[in-house]
Amino acid sequence: MTYSQIAVERRGAVEWIFHDRPTMRNAESSVLLDEQDAALRAAIADEAVRCIVIAGKGDHFSAGHDLKEGQEKRQGFTVEQRWAYEEQRYLDYSLRIWDCPKPTIASVQGACIAGGFMVANMCDMIVASEDAFFADPVCKTLAASAVEVLCHPWVMGLRSAKEFLFTGRRMGAAEAKSLGMVNRVVPRADLDAATQALAEEIASAPPFAIRLTKRSLNRAADLQGFRASIMAHFDTHQLAHATEEFGKMREKGLASAIQRARPAAE
Repeated sequence: MTYSQIAVERRGAVEWIFHDRPTMRNAESSVLLDEQDAALRAAIADEAVRCIVIAGKGDHFSAGHDLKEGQEKRQGFTVEQRWAYEEQRYLDYSLRIWDCPKPTIASVQGACIAGGFMVANMCDMIVASEDAFFADPVCKTLAASAVEVLCHPWVMGLRSAKEFLFTGRRMGAAEAKSLGMVNRVVPRADLDAATQALAEEIASAPPFAIRLTKRSLNRAADLQGFRASIMAHFDTHQLAHATEEFGKMREKGLASAIQRARPAAE
C-alpha cells in the first residue's frame, strides 16, 4: 500500500510505522491517522511481524492533532458528526493500538503532545530520547477536558496526572521515566538503535506466549477499570465541546491558542 503521511519500514521481524509529516511537527491529520491504522492492521495480519514500533520522522514524535485541518474541515460539525469522527479516529484507533495482539513500542523524540501523547501511551512500552517531552495542554489552553483518550492516570499515576493536566505543563523524559510512564531514556543519537534492540529482544520470544501474556496483562488493567474509564471520559470529552468556554476558545482560533501557549524559545 502507498502512504502519503506515514512511512513503513520492515527491519527483520520488527515493523516500524512512522508519522511522516516532519515539516508539520508530525501533526496528526485525518489522513495520517487513517494510514497509521491501516498500517497497524497490516502489521497485525502479517505473521512475519513479531513487534511493532510507532515513531516519528524528523525532530518530533508528534505535536498532536492537526488543529488547522480541524478548523478548516470540521468547525461546522454537528454534535453527531463530531462524535462519529472522534469515536473512529481517536477512540477506536487508540484502542486498536492497546488491543494489538503483538507487542508495541513508541519511539519518542522531541514533542509528544496531546494526540501524540495519546498514541504513544497506548503502546505497551515507550523508549524516549533525552530531549523528548510530553504535554497535554488542552484543558488550560482550549477549555477541553484533556484529549479524547484519558490514559494519563494509568501511565503516570493519579496525582501526577492531575498536576500535568491542570497546569498543561511539559514533562521531560527523565521525569516520565521516574513515574514509570517511559521504560528507557537514551541519547537522541541512540534512539532508533535502542528501540530496535528492545524490539528484537521481544521479537525473539515465542510469539503466542507473548500474545497470551499481553492479553492477561491488559485484562488485569481492564479489571481495574481501564477500559471503562477510557469509554466514560470519551463521553465527557464530547460534552466539553458544547461548553461556553470551549466556544469562546474556538472563536479565538484553536490553533492560535496552542501557539500562544508555546514557550517563545520553541
